[in-house]
Amino acid sequence: MTDAGLKAIIDKLWDNFWSSGISNPISVIEQMTYLIFMKLYDGKEIQNANIAEAQNKEYTGFFDKKDKYKDEDGKEKEKSRQHLRWSEFKQLSDPEEMLKLVRDEAFPLLSEINPIFKNAVWHINKPSLLDEAIKTLDGIDFSDKGDTKGDLYEYMLSKLSQAGTNGQFRTPRHIINMMVKLVDPKPTDKICDPACGTAGFLCSALHYMLEKATSDSFKEISPIFADKLSESDRKKLETECLYGFDFDSTMVRIATMNLILHNIDAPNINNLDTLSKNYNEPDKYDVVLANPPFTGSLDASDINPKLKATVSTKKTELLFMALFTRLLNMGGRGAVIIPTGVLSTESKAHKSIRETLVENNQLEAVISMPSGVFKPYAGVATAVLVFTKGGQTENVWFYEMENDGKSLDDKRNDIDKNDIPDIVEKYKTKTESEKSFNVSLKELQENEYNLLPSRYKKVEYKPMEFEYTPQEYIDKLLEMEKQSITLLEGLKEKLGEGLCSV
Repeated sequence: MTDAGLKAIIDKLWDNFWSSGISNPISVIEQMTYLIFMKLYDGKEIQNANIAEAQNKEYTGFFDKKDKYKDEDGKEKEKSRQHLRWSEFKQLSDPEEMLKLVRDEAFPLLSEINPIFKNAVWHINKPSLLDEAIKTLDGIDFSDKGDTKGDLYEYMLSKLSQAGTNGQFRTPRHIINMMVKLVDPKPTDKICDPACGTAGFLCSALHYMLEKATSDSFKEISPIFADKLSESDRKKLETECLYGFDFDSTMVRIATMNLILHNIDAPNINNLDTLSKNYNEPDKYDVVLANPPFTGSLDASDINPKLKATVSTKKTELLFMALFTRLLNMGGRGAVIIPTGVLSTESKAHKSIRETLVENNQLEAVISMPSGVFKPYAGVATAVLVFTKGGQTENVWFYEMENDGKSLDDKRNDIDKNDIPDIVEKYKTKTESEKSFNVSLKELQENEYNLLPSRYKKVEYKPMEFEYTPQEYIDKLLEMEKQSITLLEGLKEKLGEGLCSV
């Protein structure tokens, strides 16, 4: 959750953009993102240089290159790029000089980093605005152990007027990390998020794989050093492992920048509606991780007919369920977030998609989450489905999450109660407990594939325990009666017959 300090910083900067004539929220987000990218890309270059030095390797970074130009006499010369990095131009004292340098030289270089920036437009033309923005963003520490960059994006997205319509809310990092651990991605897998947003799932999967491939002796240098990876596996991880799609061009650009900052130099992120006729990639991926938007407008005539053949509906939550299994190779794994309505709604389409999930795939787990997980931006109750394409469902493991380590109000403060470590551990063996239990395929069939945990939760009958047997209770009552009579007679004797007549 975004803390109050970060919110205040962004609010102030947002007001500055507004008062300077940049009032379109999407434009504000894009301009901020370009600046954040410049700052973090410079930091990434410094980190890569340090890692190369630790390995006794030479490193030529992006800013170490030299550009050719012709002087006034037409002679060809070379000039360094060092002055175009964030750590250099942020020190300029003249705002007008800073604007000219960033707008005319540093910003155009972004298209060389990735083609996604070719259509990027620079809107900051007021020197004082750029100076204030650079000073403000330079004061934010993105290297902390939390997810400051994600928090910042989440809060900026909350300012979009259409955010509530398109469902563009970042999945909390700890929920993403839990889902990644459940599917245990490998560097040789092809991993897809068909509604990737800012690429949170893909970045988490990448971090998970790199961390697992890092020896303890190298973790001090970097927790994601990945010394155990061969050069071929590393190359495959960087170029053929992570794939993302989003219908929003702004999200595509942000996702691309996010992956570049995670050392994926050429991210496989595409601007495409994966529910539409234009998208057709069946049986291609080994892992699907997703929390797609389940609200918003949908052009019924543009829905992919292959999806409609699986489930006849215009509801995006059901179409995405059909898409998830369609994308996976046989034996591929999925961990996806769905609204709890998918688990139990009695419509023909809902029943059909649940039956397909259970009968044509191996449904591994249904993990219900409390409705406060997505607060303050949404209060809908959700669940995580974990499944394998193909195979046979024999038993489904249900877990009722009560706490995710955060308060379930709008503040979402850290708390001690956290079921996530227990979920990850018990999922390995589908262990039953007070919060988890297994349900057989037969039970699911008998209940028309209803996947709501409360339908199957077993209530264990515990007979009441009494301190005494019935006869002992009778004896106690008789004894109490005798004691009462004795007490009453004693009172009569002491007070006199006249005062205590009955």
